[in-house]
Amino acid sequence: MDIKDVVALVTGGASGLGEANVLELVKKGARAVIIDVDAEKGEKLAANIGANAIFVRTDITSEADVRQAIKKAVVAFGKINVAINCAGVVNPGKLIGRKGPLPLESFNKVLQINLVGTLNVIRLAVEQMMNNTPDEEGEKGVIINSASIAAFEGQIGQAAYSASKAGIVGMTLPIAREISDYGIRIITIAPGIFDTPMMAGLPPAVKEDMAKTVPFPKRLGKPVEFARLVLHIIENTMLNGCCIRLDGALRMPPK
Repeated sequence: MDIKDVVALVTGGASGLGEANVLELVKKGARAVIIDVDAEKGEKLAANIGANAIFVRTDITSEADVRQAIKKAVVAFGKINVAINCAGVVNPGKLIGRKGPLPLESFNKVLQINLVGTLNVIRLAVEQMMNNTPDEEGEKGVIINSASIAAFEGQIGQAAYSASKAGIVGMTLPIAREISDYGIRIITIAPGIFDTPMMAGLPPAVKEDMAKTVPFPKRLGKPVEFARLVLHIIENTMLNGCCIRLDGALRMPPK
């Protein structure tokens, strides 16, 4: 798919990995629909970009919200042919903490946003992409998800987060097999430790220690590096149905 022909729906698009994707896509000539719950950041980002981006405040766990965002995208840009799922939460908690067992509502919140929210966007984006005119290879759309290396090496306190991200990895292939009939691809990226707002609250010394655990390069990942992989996935039609680790060979320790 040619980047200049892309209209991308980007969840969590107002900051972090999502924002990096929006900026890199627009820089390459694409148009972006920023969806996020943070209206202030989203509206500011869209205003700074100009005519090639719009913002729609969206709760990805809400069918009505996501349908509205897709409808506004189609009205503004005529279609969507890429959906990039970057929205997510961490919300760590041990199975048995100081106040007792991990609250089910805490576990469910992470799964609802990270896993169910991602599936909600996928299913509604695919429904819309099926209406697209196929390109010369028969392609109508691309779905790109954000998982985490925690899907494979979750640390103590990451039961909910790891489960949600493992779910995203696990549903990638069966969805790919199904939507291939419609000319739509799906890929999941599992990033390692990236310098995003989720890391912002950590002391510099802690960040430095974390960076040293990465075999090479010995630093935190840059959001733009994630975005560059997204651009390659969009352009490389053979990439489909798999999970790509983007982690500098990091394998997370137990804690």
